[in-house]
Amino acid sequence: MPQHPQYSSRHDGKINLEQQRKRAKELLKQLRNGAAPNLEERLTGAGFSSHPRRLSDAQWLIAQDLGFPSWPKLKAHIDAIAFAARHPGFDSDDEANSVHWRCGNDIAHTLRVAGFKGEFRMFTDPLCMGPVPDLPPPEFQAVRSKFISRAFAMDEAESRQRLAQEYAAIDQLAHSPHVVLWCEADAYDQLFLIRLLAGLRHLPPQLELIEINHVPGVERFIGIGQLAPDLLAWLWPQRRPLGEDALRLARRAWAAYRSSSPLPWAALAHAPSPPLPFLAPALLRQLRELPALRTGLSLTEHLALEIIREKGTVAFGRVFAELMAKREPLPYLGDTMFHALLRPLIDAPSPLITETGTERLWHERTLTLTSLGQGVTAGCAYWFDQAGMERWVGGVRIRSGRPHWAIDDDLRPVWRP
Repeated sequence: MPQHPQYSSRHDGKINLEQQRKRAKELLKQLRNGAAPNLEERLTGAGFSSHPRRLSDAQWLIAQDLGFPSWPKLKAHIDAIAFAARHPGFDSDDEANSVHWRCGNDIAHTLRVAGFKGEFRMFTDPLCMGPVPDLPPPEFQAVRSKFISRAFAMDEAESRQRLAQEYAAIDQLAHSPHVVLWCEADAYDQLFLIRLLAGLRHLPPQLELIEINHVPGVERFIGIGQLAPDLLAWLWPQRRPLGEDALRLARRAWAAYRSSSPLPWAALAHAPSPPLPFLAPALLRQLRELPALRTGLSLTEHLALEIIREKGTVAFGRVFAELMAKREPLPYLGDTMFHALLRPLIDAPSPLITETGTERLWHERTLTLTSLGQGVTAGCAYWFDQAGMERWVGGVRIRSGRPHWAIDDDLRPVWRP
């Protein structure tokens, strides 16, 4: 999972009502003193005509700023989180006998802080990266462990052992009396979700999903791992049961993602998926990791190169921060994953990026576009004609200098001869 900064009120979702009340009083003084003309225009445009301005006007602005339609809606949300933290209802839900599954360990500690007592299991295979071919389990795990060890500089034997343990645990998932899956809307989580569900021969006695794509009051929601413990207690009552329709869809999607052709996968990405409503958008975003027809770049590569081009020379870590904070439409990468994805653009025989300061930690090194990088970013050159490597997106293998699948401007796969 992506790594997240420490808690802040606009980041972790825990809003302090007293703090917002103080903000509203300070804002009211500015409005009455004429020190906030832009906010005065917002109020007038929204139909607030009272003069002098009232506290309720300032409170409405605060609520809007935090993503709520009104101050009462903001207050109700804060009250709901506080109530959930005080009365989580874990005992009545038999949570102590449940198994919580997550793609990573980013909420393991937070669950404990919030008062959860059930067993925690994590799945760490980043299926949004590297080869995901249609192979029998032993061969599949060997391919994945080899990729993970190379991409993240891990010992291959250690990687193989960890994956074997995680996949063995998945095979036993159907025997757990109560399973709760914690997921977001991005490709990392949705691929984790369909892999787990596709592996089930039958439903466990109780299978539930906590799945979100935003949290009120959070300026930019990236993942559950960024949330404060009280927010996990608030999410708990929002879980929903999964049935056979979700399993059927997951099996179909998992088979499509492992196919050597992206066409079955694209068909799912461009259609609604009611049993798993976040699946289609995640698959559509993942399709954009195929080479763009004009440049040969994946969307992640394109966004990163655009940031470097605009900054001139910029720290590696700054590129990742900018990508996650502003550019990525559906954040799914952790920092080490991003580093691994950009290495081919730096290490290729004809690189797109020059890296300096290699004696420092990777996120402190500086990046600059090469002349080829400038040309590819501008659409004047096609990267995969010169990359000298191969790339996998799901089960689709793309080899430099050979005909391959690409993605057009309508986000449809096309064969590039």
